[in-house]
Amino acid sequence: MVAPINSIPARTSCAALAIESVLGESTVTSVFASNPLKLLTPRSRGTSVWSYLSSYGGGFVAGDQTRLDLSLGPNTRCFFGTQASTKIYRNAGLRPCGHETKATIAGNSMLVFAPDPVSAYAGSTYTQRQAFRLASGAGLALVDWLSSGRAARGERWAFNRFSSRNEVFINDKRVFLDSLSLGATDDLAGSPHRLGRFNCLGLLLLVGEPLRTAAVALLADLAARPVDRRGPLISSASPMGDGAILRVAGEQVEDVGRELHRHLIFARGLLGDDPWARKW
Repeated sequence: MVAPINSIPARTSCAALAIESVLGESTVTSVFASNPLKLLTPRSRGTSVWSYLSSYGGGFVAGDQTRLDLSLGPNTRCFFGTQASTKIYRNAGLRPCGHETKATIAGNSMLVFAPDPVSAYAGSTYTQRQAFRLASGAGLALVDWLSSGRAARGERWAFNRFSSRNEVFINDKRVFLDSLSLGATDDLAGSPHRLGRFNCLGLLLLVGEPLRTAAVALLADLAARPVDRRGPLISSASPMGDGAILRVAGEQVEDVGRELHRHLIFARGLLGDDPWARKW
C-alpha cells in the first residue's frame, strides 16, 4: 500500500557557517552542509568572507525543510549570497516546504546577507523565517526579494502560498519585524493581475553602526528622487532608528536587482571588493 503523498516525512537539511577573526582577518573556522544543501566559500579568509548557499536541483521540492545557522565573531565581515535564484517547485500535495535562517553577529562585525530572489512556481508552497541577532556595534545589510515566478510561461504570482518573515534584534531587543504573506486565500489568487504590472518585490534593510552613513545616503537619495507614477520601478524608503528600509517594486527582476545593487555599492569598500560585479 502506497502512503498518501502528504503523509511522507519532510526532508530536513542543515547548513552552518562560523567566522572568527584570526590574525586580524575574517576567517571561516567551521563550515557544514547536508544534502541537498551546499555551502560554498570561495573566499574563506581575508578582509571579508564570501559564502554562497546552493542546493542540488537549484531549489525546493515538496517536503524540503532547510535551516541555515550563521555565526560571526567579533571584528569580522561576511558577504552571504546564493549561487542563483531559489526556485520553489510545484507542490501538488501541499506538503510543508520552507527555510529558516538564524544569524548571530558579534560586536564590530558586519553581515551583508543578499541572496538572489526567490522564484515561486505555479502550484508551489513555501515558508521562510529569518532572525538576525546583533550585538552593540554590529551591522546588517539584509536583502529579501521575490519574483512572480516563470512570467514568460504565464505563471505570474500563481503559487499556492508564499510567506516570509524577517526579524532583527539588537542586544536581544527586537528592532525590526517584517512579514509578507500571499496565497490561495487572497482575492486574486492565481490571477496574473494580482500585483498589477509588477513582477518583483524587494526589501533592503540597513541597520547598525557600521551602516549608519550608508543608511543616511539611501534616505537622502530617495528623498531627492522625483516620483514617476507609471515608471517601471517604484522605490520608497523610511528611517529605522540609525538605519533605513528600502522597498522596491519593479516590472522586471533585473530592474529591482540594479536598484538594490546601487544602494549596496558602499559595501564594496567594507568587503574588499564588489561581490555583484559579475552577477548583477
